[in-house]
Amino acid sequence: MSTRRAVGALLTTILLVLLSGCGGGSDHTGEPFVTMLDTDPSTFDPLDSTDAASERLRQLMFNSLVRKNEKFDYVGDLASNISVSPDGLTTTFTLPEGVTFHDGKPLTSADAKYTLEALFSSNKKKKAPFFEPAPAGGATTGKASSNPTVGDSAQGNPAGAQLYITSIETPDPSTLVIRLRKPWLQLLPNLVSLPVIPQGSADTQKQNPVGSGPFQFVRHEESQKFVDLKAFDKYWQGAPNIKELRVRTILDANTLQAELQSGRLDLVSGAANITPDTYKFFSSDPNLKVERFPGANIVYLGFNVEQPPLNNVKVRQAIAHAIDREGIVRELMLGQARVAHSILPQESWAYIPGQVYNYDPARAKQLLDEAGFRDPDGDGPGARFDKPVVLKISAGNSAVSQYAGVIQNALKAIGIPAQIETFETPTLIDQLSKGQFQMSTLRWVGGNQDPIFLYDLFHSSEIPSASRANGRNRQRYRNPELDRILSEAIGTFDREKARTLYTQAQEIVSRDLPMLPLWYPDVMVIARKNVGNIKIDASNDFSFLRLVTIEK
Repeated sequence: MSTRRAVGALLTTILLVLLSGCGGGSDHTGEPFVTMLDTDPSTFDPLDSTDAASERLRQLMFNSLVRKNEKFDYVGDLASNISVSPDGLTTTFTLPEGVTFHDGKPLTSADAKYTLEALFSSNKKKKAPFFEPAPAGGATTGKASSNPTVGDSAQGNPAGAQLYITSIETPDPSTLVIRLRKPWLQLLPNLVSLPVIPQGSADTQKQNPVGSGPFQFVRHEESQKFVDLKAFDKYWQGAPNIKELRVRTILDANTLQAELQSGRLDLVSGAANITPDTYKFFSSDPNLKVERFPGANIVYLGFNVEQPPLNNVKVRQAIAHAIDREGIVRELMLGQARVAHSILPQESWAYIPGQVYNYDPARAKQLLDEAGFRDPDGDGPGARFDKPVVLKISAGNSAVSQYAGVIQNALKAIGIPAQIETFETPTLIDQLSKGQFQMSTLRWVGGNQDPIFLYDLFHSSEIPSASRANGRNRQRYRNPELDRILSEAIGTFDREKARTLYTQAQEIVSRDLPMLPLWYPDVMVIARKNVGNIKIDASNDFSFLRLVTIEK
């Protein structure tokens, strides 16, 4: 073989290797578009899913009556019109014609009625918010409603819990009427995550999810950790551009980075297991692009206010002043977040910062002195406690591990020894619900965008217990004045009056500090260069994938 031919053969071989290195992305005809989740979905049953991974799959396969728009107001999803009666007791939803489920059956108001009734007669997680807990020391077990079509209120609920809904009516296939026993502002918020499913499918959704969303279920390969979906060509808002979609679960950050570099992932959105410097690294990759969108989800530091020394408000305030959140966002997160002073996002109509805790180690030490935890020798950050305060975090997330280490050092600097313990996320959440923690850091996804969420997080009736295992007040915080304000706020239809009440609530919460807001992470996206029309809202709702385009 001549030298020229040998060189030519070598160049051809190199070119083939480079082309094969593009991996299994959507450049290749017939191969799926691949995205990922950073935790395993707990279930495919959309009536029972509350974790972020399961909910993102729900957003791809299902539609609800209601959705949140970019301003976090409630508007119709399936519903083309939503009408509330002047007394707040009747809400009427108008459904469009021509909507079909993945199995070809038309979607009507009867399916929406079936969905609600199936939920209320089950023990599924999305049932609880539709029931009003009995007053402390109050009612005995009974039905939530005299209307038997609504479901058995006693099944799986605390004694005396009452269903807010008294009847569900379907005067015609395009009209759904929900009647309430008293005005209840949380109806629309609770319908956002509740999809409409076909009649008779409640018991089969876990194995074979069927909805009306832009993508339909194909298969779940549990051992290989992926879910295959395909475009629903008859989707009522227009078929997706992506025809085959694979959603992989990738827990390990190193594996995720390798898959991105190899081209076996087309798009990664809001992955918690990618560190900020990794985004910076990938921004220089010629085959990838990094896009950034303002986020509204909240990362927080939660305190168990029943556990000493965190049962002392001045200790909690000292911890808040000890953490340089601005520095963490600037240096560790490379500016890919906004410092938070409230659980609510700044875009919320009810937002106020309340009491602000700027980085002030001297003030932190003074507060510890006032709390009775004085520096033993008075000459520096001597340990003020006999044993360390334990900070519990999720395992396998390098970004969380990094900032948890910074918080640990910040507490040590003011005399609070801190110990970090890691757990798998389901185990950690179970421990938080049982009060088996002192401090923890997690992220709320979606719920914090509505001020009604303040009731869920801080009202004493929401403290988890044997009868209310899913209560969100894991801080176990009690304040009768706040209970009164929040109870009034969630029953107030006058927005200006509600704004005043939520202002008072945020001022109390920021003073008592059962939870320290840390920051709102930006929604960071890494995608292959041929992926276009990436438009993500602050909630990082996965339904944006319907509109994504792919250049050939």
